[in-house]
Amino acid sequence: MQELTTRQDQSPSRAAHKTRGADPRDPLGLAPDAPLFAAYLECLDRFAAGEAPFQTPGHKGSTALTGVTVAGDHPLAGGLDTIKLTHGTLVEAERRAADAYGATYCRMSTGGSTHCNQAIAMSIGAPGDEVIVSRTLHRSLLLGLVLAGLEPVWVEPQVSADTGLALGYAPETVADALRSHPGACAVLLSDPSYVGTCSDLPAHAAVAHAAGVPLIVDAAWAAHFGFHPALPPHAIGAGADAMVTSAHKTLPAYSQGALLLARTERLDASRMTRAFEALATTSPAGAILASVDASRALLVRDGEALLGRTIAAVAGARARLREIDGLQVLDGPLVDPVKLTISLAGTGAHGVAIERDLAEAGVPVELADRDTIVALVTLADEPAAIERLTEALTESIERRRGTPRTISGAAGWIVSPRPKASPREAFFGRVETVPFSDAAGRVSAELIALYPPGVPVLAPGEEITGRELTSLSDAARDGVRVAYANDPTLATIQVLA
Repeated sequence: MQELTTRQDQSPSRAAHKTRGADPRDPLGLAPDAPLFAAYLECLDRFAAGEAPFQTPGHKGSTALTGVTVAGDHPLAGGLDTIKLTHGTLVEAERRAADAYGATYCRMSTGGSTHCNQAIAMSIGAPGDEVIVSRTLHRSLLLGLVLAGLEPVWVEPQVSADTGLALGYAPETVADALRSHPGACAVLLSDPSYVGTCSDLPAHAAVAHAAGVPLIVDAAWAAHFGFHPALPPHAIGAGADAMVTSAHKTLPAYSQGALLLARTERLDASRMTRAFEALATTSPAGAILASVDASRALLVRDGEALLGRTIAAVAGARARLREIDGLQVLDGPLVDPVKLTISLAGTGAHGVAIERDLAEAGVPVELADRDTIVALVTLADEPAAIERLTEALTESIERRRGTPRTISGAAGWIVSPRPKASPREAFFGRVETVPFSDAAGRVSAELIALYPPGVPVLAPGEEITGRELTSLSDAARDGVRVAYANDPTLATIQVLA
């Protein structure tokens, strides 16, 4: 956070927003608790009053030329604040977000958790330094290692024999990695997993701190953690030194809104700021920032009540779905109570076919592959909508039921890496293109992932195995999105020469 310049004046429009529900644009009356949101409302007022800005953006706040695609698009600089940021609205919003999560440092991003992950990677160590990293990391963090020149020491998650899905990371696994690599400068974990399974973060914090290094958590799917007693603590509350989280994933923020939060006993705040600014746009969208600020205010004031309603509705959905013969529902103390993840193998139904049924029923889901469905539920979902999803799932599974399958290994996006070169060396190395079927045994120059969840199946610098090639080709045949391949047809692949 930068030093705050306090704004002394208050416009009549801002004062008007102090009455809860007085403005249809602010139905919950959040503006007094949301400085960026209040500034955004003021910006709308100024334009409605006839302000004609001679600043960016080029559409000048008008929908006359490109229509509603630019409606409400007002920048931070010259929109929510002066062009010189003299009112300090962003600084104040970041201070309040830091307070909400018990952090001492906060930056709000319009580049999603991708931006924040890459900034945190550039905030630790120096090129060539080792870091302990979870192999189910999101592609953004792996590319952060490329940018920073860090050398990953991969640790692998526990895997459920029943579902093939990743469970949490065992603290003993990380402790062993730290003992084997005493020069490592940090531990980077992705937690919770994409499917909602969680690790014992307090134990991980103790392990990392005993080794004298910070624990950094990519908690992109856990912006709501810590704001209801039935939820796990958020990563900062569990003892982590930094966390990255997406306000647009599990909170009602605009797409691309994210937060980088930290406690700076073991991290350099000035280094984080330099890294954050190096990778950030200099023209951040005010609407995104304002929505993150409003989501924070909502979470602090009404989060427990809203989350309680959602948790109860998801518990009811899980109970209903557990009655389906052969269906497994992820549940338990180390599973996000708001995430709805089911394993279909025992029903014989194919998840991609069910995905199509759900889309036709008006309840599309976040992820579907052959064996797994993940429905993202948030505090914005009404219980009736969750019930509607449950009914559609039940009907589709019974319609698509077939011969039960046996899970015989981990999901296609969970790999046991064979590093042969650093990610940075491989990313910038000399490459050649070979037939996909001939790539086993070569070293990948590409990052290829099933999306979602965006975990690299092939990563730059890792030896390609037959299992990984089969995972990608099977997923493509099943109708799962295979992302970021240089050759989208998977006829060829780029490897180190």
